[in-house]
Amino acid sequence: MPPPIVEQDDYDSPWKQILEHYFAPFLAFFFPAAYADIDWERGYTFLDTELQQITRDARLTRRHVDKLVRVWKKSGQETWLLIHIEIQSQDEASFPERMFIYYYRIYDRYHLPIESLAILADETGGWRPTEFVTPVVWETALTFRFRSVKVLDYLPWEALEASTNPFATVVMAHLKTQETRHDPEGRLQWKLVLVRRLYERGMERDDILRLFHFLDWLLWLPDELTTRFWETLQAYEEEHQMTYVTSVERLGIQKGVQQERRYLIQRLLTRRCGALPPEITAQLEQLTMAQLEQLADALLDFTGLADLEAWLQAAQ
Repeated sequence: MPPPIVEQDDYDSPWKQILEHYFAPFLAFFFPAAYADIDWERGYTFLDTELQQITRDARLTRRHVDKLVRVWKKSGQETWLLIHIEIQSQDEASFPERMFIYYYRIYDRYHLPIESLAILADETGGWRPTEFVTPVVWETALTFRFRSVKVLDYLPWEALEASTNPFATVVMAHLKTQETRHDPEGRLQWKLVLVRRLYERGMERDDILRLFHFLDWLLWLPDELTTRFWETLQAYEEEHQMTYVTSVERLGIQKGVQQERRYLIQRLLTRRCGALPPEITAQLEQLTMAQLEQLADALLDFTGLADLEAWLQAAQ
C-alpha cells in the first residue's frame, strides 16, 4: 500500500472560507429546519469580534468556534440568535464538553439565545455526540444538548451529484479526500472529476473559482501529480473552449496553497515542540516544499524541540 498522503488536517481553514461565502446554502444543506426559521431578508452578520473576545483567554487546546452569526427569526422578534458552528474532523472524546464550554462562554457574556450546531466530518460512523452530561452530585446535574449532523450520512453519491447546493461539492470533496488517503492516483482522478463537474454545471465564474480553491486545498496532491492535474485540466479547457482559471490565477492558487501548508506545518510543530525560536522559524522559511512534506511526515514522531533541531541539521 502506498504511504498515506500528508493531509491538510486542519480542515477549519477551507471550511471556514467556503462557509463565509455560502452561509445560507450551508444551513439549507445541513440544517434545513434552522434555515426555514430565519428571516433572510433581514440579512445576517458574522460576529468575528465577539468571537475573539470570547476565545481570547481560552486555555483550550484545539478548541475552536468556527463562526458566530447573528440572524433574525421569522417571528419578527429582534433578538440575537448566536449560531455556534463547529466543524469536527476527528473522533474526539472531549468534543461534547468543548461544545458546552463555548456555549456557556457565549451565554455568560451576552445572555442571548444560542443554537449550537456541529458538523461531524470524521470517518467513524458510530460516533454521533449530541449532548454533554455531568455526573449527578446528590440533586445536581447538567445536560447540554446540541444539534449535530454527520458528513458520512450525505450519501448516496448520486444524490450529491444531482444537488445544485455548493455544499454538495464540499461534501463530495471531503469524502473523496478521506477515501483516497492511500491512493494518490485515485485522488488525482477524483479531483479532475469534481473540477470538471464545476465547469459542466454552468456555475458563475466566481463560484467556480471559490469552489475550485476549496477542492485544490482539500484534495492535495504531491508535486508530480499536481503537474499532471494542471496539464490535464488545461487540455480539457482548450477542448471545451472554457478557460475559467487563467495561468496567473493558477500560480496564485498554487502559491496560496503552499503558504497555507507552510503555516499549517509550523502550527503542528508548535504543538509538538512548543514555541519555536526565531532562528528555527527562519530555517523553516528556507525549506523547499519537498522538504516541508518530508518534515510533515517526520514531525509525527517528534517529542520536543531537540528532535526538530536534529532534523533540520540533517536536512542541510
